[in-house]
Amino acid sequence: MNSILEKNLFFVKEHVGMFKAANNYDIYDPETQNVIMNCREENLGFFTKILRFTSYKVMTPFNIVVKIPNGKNILRVERGTTFWRSKVKVYDEHNQYVGFFKQQLFSFGGKFTIYDPTEKPVCTLKGKWTSWEFSFLRGEEKIANVSKKWAGLGKELFTTADNYMLEIFPTVKPEDRVRELILAAVLCIDMVLKER
Repeated sequence: MNSILEKNLFFVKEHVGMFKAANNYDIYDPETQNVIMNCREENLGFFTKILRFTSYKVMTPFNIVVKIPNGKNILRVERGTTFWRSKVKVYDEHNQYVGFFKQQLFSFGGKFTIYDPTEKPVCTLKGKWTSWEFSFLRGEEKIANVSKKWAGLGKELFTTADNYMLEIFPTVKPEDRVRELILAAVLCIDMVLKER
């Protein structure tokens, strides 16, 4: 696992554009305000591009590559075409399978169960799609939070519609591979739930 994922705060900013088909994000260190990761959907197929401008957008496949600015891969997040519930696979910097997450059936507001490579549940993501408040839970313990609002660095930050803050709590050890799955899931909140 790349050491950049040992950080506890990540500010995610989506690239917006009127005729934007690809999902592209930059991830900042909120303390230094430097870009520490780029998330790009580099090889978007022609038909997928067309469908991204229709009501079928949420069903289209995606393959997001997360890199540090020098070009080294950190993660890859992929999903095939979906008609009902999303199953999203996550791969590490060496393209090794890390785990997956799956949208739960009949979950109001959006709920994902996150699994390791052996299909053992490691945490859940719960929240409300009508707001930007999501929590990662390991059992009953909250281990991370995603929000539009963040109180830190001496001032409260209210992000815009396409930006949000991920806070991984210090109880999650720096080497815990759940960090890779959490970051991947945060990108998918936007693609799977918020794009509807």
